[in-house]
Amino acid sequence: MKLKAKLLDIQAGGRRIVILDDSTASLIGVHSSDRVKITHKNEELVAIVNIAGNFPHNYIGLYQEISSKLGLKDGEFVEVESAERPEALRYVQAKIHGERLRKKEIETIVKDVVERHLSDIEIASFITALYIHKLSMDEIEALSKAMVKTGSTLSLNKSPVLDKHSVGGVPGDKTSILIVPIIAATGLVIPKTSSRAITSPAGTADRVETLCPVNLTIEEIKEVVKKTNGCLVWGGALDLAPADDIFIQVEYPLAIDPLLLPSIMSKKKAIGATHVVLDIPTGRGAKIKTIGAANALAHDFIDLGKRLGIEVQCAVTFGEQPIGYAIGPALEAREALSAIMGKSPADLREKATILAGILLEMVNIKNGKQKAEYLLKSGRAERKLRDIIEAQGGNRKILPEDIEVGDKQAEIIAEKEGRVLWINNRNLAQIAREAGAPKDRGAGIILKVKLGKRVKKGDALFEIYAERTTKLNAAIKLAEKLQPIGLSKKLEERMLIDRIPKTIMHKKVFTLER
Repeated sequence: MKLKAKLLDIQAGGRRIVILDDSTASLIGVHSSDRVKITHKNEELVAIVNIAGNFPHNYIGLYQEISSKLGLKDGEFVEVESAERPEALRYVQAKIHGERLRKKEIETIVKDVVERHLSDIEIASFITALYIHKLSMDEIEALSKAMVKTGSTLSLNKSPVLDKHSVGGVPGDKTSILIVPIIAATGLVIPKTSSRAITSPAGTADRVETLCPVNLTIEEIKEVVKKTNGCLVWGGALDLAPADDIFIQVEYPLAIDPLLLPSIMSKKKAIGATHVVLDIPTGRGAKIKTIGAANALAHDFIDLGKRLGIEVQCAVTFGEQPIGYAIGPALEAREALSAIMGKSPADLREKATILAGILLEMVNIKNGKQKAEYLLKSGRAERKLRDIIEAQGGNRKILPEDIEVGDKQAEIIAEKEGRVLWINNRNLAQIAREAGAPKDRGAGIILKVKLGKRVKKGDALFEIYAERTTKLNAAIKLAEKLQPIGLSKKLEERMLIDRIPKTIMHKKVFTLER
């Protein structure tokens, strides 16, 4: 059936969706969420149908994703016919019933996800089925390989290729900004592709973007790595394992994360990593709560790494308070730059050198931590970071004070005397986001205390930074409600941690980081 194209000057978030009115849809024989095949000249694609009651008859509404793909102009005619349901749906339904999926079936699902043949509802059903029925290691391996296969890859023609990744859950983790130049300063290759924040106040790409551009192409990355041995770039611009980005869009509103292993490891495989150290922060305020859970997850990562041809080692790290004192893109970049220049919070330096040391020892460099510490103290790591900043288009002479932070500030003070018994990572992350982070780069938090610190009534617990007064006021209000830092004169006095139900109800925060 020939229909006239009505171009909608908006995007559908990458989805391939068309709009038909009821009567036109009936003539084609489709309902809402069915598929149609659209043909224009030598191009064709399959799209999902939305029904609009007041849409013009004999027209098809096309979002920019489809009109640009087909090279259409407004008012041109296209051939539209009913399309078969994707084969992948059979396998999604099989997983809903608890069946194990074979390699070919998983490849079909991932291919149809990337080609946008599945609707959000169908992808959500698949994600939910994975969460309920779990994944075997064979399924995880097949998913990882399929996610690599359907995207771009980075081939540096070098070996070994090192990488570091954290499963997330602890705010202020700017260790990558130290680890990458430490490793690169030894002559080893470490092309670090990182995410932007999903639920945290800052992802590595958000932090680094205050120092230099991070939206590089694959060819630009190759040039930077050729010059410096390392890079710190945003992976989202590279089409690495694109199915993962689509899955994450669905996982976040569902607040479930059954694809943690294939999500992380597919991107490591896509950049050609041969040796990876995985940081698993563990504790009450982290994503992983217990040492037992951390050990189980570590063994799964190691097993999956073997299947993908990647040597993996895992570090189970202390995750009950933020790393360093700064939370938020610009504040963290300031702290990381100060750290590599020699003015480092002890926990940030310790964690960075431990993880870098593990990577060095994985490629047979003895006394890895001591080597990493030497590279920091000697200034070689700082010079390498500045090389990377310059190669990526930034100012190699940048100083911490050159990085702009929010000019709207407020102190949250202690209402009583005591020792810091606990710090709620999630609540601090919420407050930093309320202040505007990560969208407002200068927004965030500077902690004034850490665990065990003794404070007096009226002492500052943390400072909030914002770029707008309205955001600052909202963050102050949230901080007063959440009270993210627990104080007590004696340990035994803090027997009551929470009371349920309570007058003020807060939505439980779901942590999803890549």
